[in-house]
Amino acid sequence: MGKKRVPQAGAGKDTELAESAWVITLFCVACGAGIGAVLPLLARLLLKLPWAPLEGPAELLTSIPEPALTLGTVAVGALGGLLLGLSAVHESLSVRVSGTHLALTIRDSTQEFTREEIAVLCRDGKQLVVLARDGMELARENCGLPWQRLADTLAEHGYRWAEEDPYRAEFRRWVPGTPGLPEGADALLRARAQALKSDDDAEDARELRRELLRLGVVVRDEEKRQYWRPARQN
Repeated sequence: MGKKRVPQAGAGKDTELAESAWVITLFCVACGAGIGAVLPLLARLLLKLPWAPLEGPAELLTSIPEPALTLGTVAVGALGGLLLGLSAVHESLSVRVSGTHLALTIRDSTQEFTREEIAVLCRDGKQLVVLARDGMELARENCGLPWQRLADTLAEHGYRWAEEDPYRAEFRRWVPGTPGLPEGADALLRARAQALKSDDDAEDARELRRELLRLGVVVRDEEKRQYWRPARQN
């Protein structure tokens, strides 16, 4: 188990932590514009190769005169970056903490828990995990917030924090037909494995995770691989 912070008396005022929408959006726009700026150069270099894939599209692209070509690719790249940034903002996690409640908001959906429900919060890779006293996961969400700031804020409000998931060693790799799973869990994990293959099915994967929790199965992901453990009953 990771080192825990000593709970302190919770402050009466709520504290909200959220990633800056402007920073995320501007970063994505800048990256998109940068890619657009180098695209004409890459297309010209590609055409100099003895054998080049996508030769047709590269010739079509370089047939556009300058500066219209570079200005156009920069504009298209910036627009793509803007759309990506807006999507990233929508997917980003915000955390509201008080002495009595914790709220996690993502995709316009909010999960709220009382302080009594929560045993400990911890980091698992890039995810924030909220654990109940019986070992059940209350929430597991991707988190881009500064971890030290989040840990300090939670400690200020009296919540226990661990640097890693205290149950991490209990997770086992799932493969179809794994023994020891509750009835119906293997079928849900099969369906979730398919959902994980496509980013468009992210909400399906989240819903299937909730269904597995109802069966007493906690699941975590490493890339596209699923690991599971039974919820511990104290």
